[in-house]
Amino acid sequence: MPSEKKISSASDCISFMQAGCELKKVRPNSRIYNRFFTLDPDLQALRWEPSKKDLEKAKLDISAIKEIRLGKNTETFRNNGLADQISEDCALSVIHGENYESLDLVANSADVANIWVSGLRYLVSRSKQPLDLMESSHNTPRFAWLKTVFEAADVDGNGIMLEDTSVELIKKLNPTLKESKIRLKFKEIQKSKEKLTTRVTEEEFCEAFCELCTRPEVYFLLVQISKNKEYLDANDLMLFLEAEQGVTHITEEMCLDIIRRYELSQEGRLKGFLAIDGFTQYLLSPECDIFDPEHKKIVQDMTQPLSHYYINASHNTYLIEDQLRGPADINGYVRALKMSCRSIELDVCDGPDNEPIICNRNNMTSPLSFQNVIEVINKLAFFASEYPLILCLGNHCSVQQQKVVVQHMKRIFGNKLYTEAPLSSEAYLPSPEKLKMKIIVKGKKLPCDQDILEGEVTDEDEEAEISRRLSEDFSREPKLIWLCKELSDLVSLCKSVQYKDFETSMKAQNYWEICSFSEAEASRIANEYPEDFVNYNKKFLSRVYPSAMRIDSSNLNPQDFWNCGCQIVAMNYQTPGPMMDLHTGWFLQNGGCGYVLRPSVMREEVSYFSANTKGIVPGVSPQVLHVKIISGQNFPKPKGACAKGDVIDPYVCIEIHGIPADCTEQRTKTVQQNSDNPIFDESFEFQINLPELAMIRFVVLDDDYIGDEFIGQYTIPLECLQPGYRHIPLRSFVGDIMEHVTLFVHIAITNRSGGGKAQKRSLSVRIGKKAREYTMLRNTGLKTIDDIFKLAVHPLREATDMRENMQNAMVSVKELCGLPPIASLKQCILTLSSRLVNSENAPSVTLCMKDAFPYLEPLGTMPDVQKKVLAAYDLMIQESRVLIETADITHDKIVQCQKAGMEFHEELHNLGTKEGLKGRKLSKAIESFAWNITVLKGQGDLLKNAKNEALENMKQIQLACLSCGLSKTGSGHADAKSKRCLEAIQEKDTGDENGRL
Repeated sequence: MPSEKKISSASDCISFMQAGCELKKVRPNSRIYNRFFTLDPDLQALRWEPSKKDLEKAKLDISAIKEIRLGKNTETFRNNGLADQISEDCALSVIHGENYESLDLVANSADVANIWVSGLRYLVSRSKQPLDLMESSHNTPRFAWLKTVFEAADVDGNGIMLEDTSVELIKKLNPTLKESKIRLKFKEIQKSKEKLTTRVTEEEFCEAFCELCTRPEVYFLLVQISKNKEYLDANDLMLFLEAEQGVTHITEEMCLDIIRRYELSQEGRLKGFLAIDGFTQYLLSPECDIFDPEHKKIVQDMTQPLSHYYINASHNTYLIEDQLRGPADINGYVRALKMSCRSIELDVCDGPDNEPIICNRNNMTSPLSFQNVIEVINKLAFFASEYPLILCLGNHCSVQQQKVVVQHMKRIFGNKLYTEAPLSSEAYLPSPEKLKMKIIVKGKKLPCDQDILEGEVTDEDEEAEISRRLSEDFSREPKLIWLCKELSDLVSLCKSVQYKDFETSMKAQNYWEICSFSEAEASRIANEYPEDFVNYNKKFLSRVYPSAMRIDSSNLNPQDFWNCGCQIVAMNYQTPGPMMDLHTGWFLQNGGCGYVLRPSVMREEVSYFSANTKGIVPGVSPQVLHVKIISGQNFPKPKGACAKGDVIDPYVCIEIHGIPADCTEQRTKTVQQNSDNPIFDESFEFQINLPELAMIRFVVLDDDYIGDEFIGQYTIPLECLQPGYRHIPLRSFVGDIMEHVTLFVHIAITNRSGGGKAQKRSLSVRIGKKAREYTMLRNTGLKTIDDIFKLAVHPLREATDMRENMQNAMVSVKELCGLPPIASLKQCILTLSSRLVNSENAPSVTLCMKDAFPYLEPLGTMPDVQKKVLAAYDLMIQESRVLIETADITHDKIVQCQKAGMEFHEELHNLGTKEGLKGRKLSKAIESFAWNITVLKGQGDLLKNAKNEALENMKQIQLACLSCGLSKTGSGHADAKSKRCLEAIQEKDTGDENGRL
């Protein structure tokens, strides 16, 4: 913090401002001046020096201030050539005068900016009341509560307490504090008062508690959302949850319930207000977790073919150490199954007394009884997920012991074992829903056209690769092994076959056959044939296993293979680290059931997707992820940092994992010597081109330690992020959640044109019409088909223009309201309502519903500043109306072109041949056709979603106007009419949902 004393009240902010500090003053002409700013002792004016003006002019009266903005949210900042070099979190603007002029300032840190913003807002909100700040800081609900806590512990009633008792009391109220830190604080207070005794008075106890337990960043947030009070009432909390946290259908009673559960003082619970300590507890609670609770349930369609899902898979499941020397251990299976693993491996060998064993064939010292292993599997198979479990059987047994394997499996698994023969009339594998509670065996199978009791088959691909590696003879023929009919009959949906090339597979492979790829082979194919790999995986299952060279059991990067649609990417569960973090984080979604549905562009029969896409994916709207890293709490020392003292110098890395175009990382500055509550206050933006495949990994590191610098991490799929202010529970290197170790962040996702949840606000960064990028259709070289696609060019442009025009109009309103792009429309209306008032402080506009659209009509004459805001608002409603009323017609045109094109899908090959296309040219024509179909479907969906979003916006605007008192006052008729219009919007919405859109 800029001062030794931590900011914990409004009087702290004002004392700091009265002492003054240097701020940079930004002028519209791009010039920046250093000035020393102070607040007058009588709190009536803000002054700065040096200045060419006389002293009485180089000031701004507090009474003239209209609003205070944090961030670069004025014309001056937006048009300043040096704006990119100014941190968003250090910028602030003081809006003053009847024409809403701006004094634009830059502080040297986000902390200083927050102090000025909080202090000035406090003064402005209280400018009409007499100020006695020093008194008021001791009359807050918080102090009243602390006095009751002190008095209850002061058994003698003397008003003093032993230091030991005070330390215990503070530790009880805040268990995360270190005892040494509390004792040091008491010594500081006593030294400042030149006291000789170590007894603690009530005032000293309250002072120590406030300084130790107030997180400045939470205090600034509280002041901001409570309209400059030092506590929240139910209405403040309701607005915070709706406008900032993205919570829908919130009621006043729900907010009062939160207050009753989290407020620490009895007075607060009775009167319905939440002070700083209760608010901090609430923000740290599971209710404010970053992970969307919806995704803790099954939320995806589980009726698609098995090949359409990513499947949680383990490699060499029986190992808990490295694969070269590690012994087999039953706990490998227990751990994997409890973590919802749905594909496990069993390497079965001949054991003594005709009983098969499972062992590491490099270390035969501690074999496991096959029977014991499958008894454990049977017990835990559906412990964490009821969806199918795949057993990858590595068979190294004699025919005699193979029969014992079959007997054990049939007896122990019973009817859980799925052995139904696949139907040749089907084209795809059954769904996870249909295979619930079933165990599927993956393995080799005897040829079905030969009625034999046993026969030779090639060894498993992984075994063959290891043998080749060891012999260094890459041309060697695969080894043949004997297989008995009984074991062969247990394999139905996952028959292991060898991969030759995609052309052969697409012609000859059956949907129930599965290929295994070594990491090296899968990487080569992914680089050389990315589109073919995706298309292959639409129908067939692929298993990718780590290289035999990974003798330390390190892990491959699963994202590289998920990007190509590979379903079963086998991981060494026993080896923690970044790759296992990605794997664990990815399968947290969809209720942690071990199955995650792939993006539609990777499932649909006719669609174009390449894992190596360098930019926008056709038909998918890119999103912008805004992350503000605010602070950290209770960071432990890095493991093994014994040479260092208790202090650490933490920084945070934000990694984005997904398709190559999305992969990036950024880091915060380092905070020196602070592990308890380091303040970072830094904002970042990431463009995400394929949100459904993106993951975010937050990593906290120590900047000062030479060896092990890892402190903690958390990995989460983008689709599971909750917007707003969130605490992230950090995990240790081995993946355990660390108690009380958190990262406090703010999350917003913009440009989200539908597809996600409404509360993850959708908003675009403004794109002018000339600079607009239209997704182009490709020429196939087949005239008949190209003529059909040409008909879609105009509707596609119309669709893009409608979407962009609405988004641009929304951005204009937000800019005029002085709000950042991530603000919600509810926040816009709140700001507008405070701006659109007349000299008597009554609203200067009223809500007027025209054809179920929420227009604002002026009441009397308005100043130019208000007219400008109202004009931008009218344009936003008008552009939304155009979209809502014409989207269906444009959507129909796009869909008709898509359907007309699809009629040629079956004939595409023949048409190409007739036109003389062959080889690469024919492939290119087929690829362009798939691209065009993907674009048409995607753009149609985006338009449909934009219309639904516009309807939702109209509802939200109307509700916000009603709650801000912008409807005609004294007229029950007007409110009733508004209510009917709201119902009309809802009917329009649901009617369209059930109809074309």
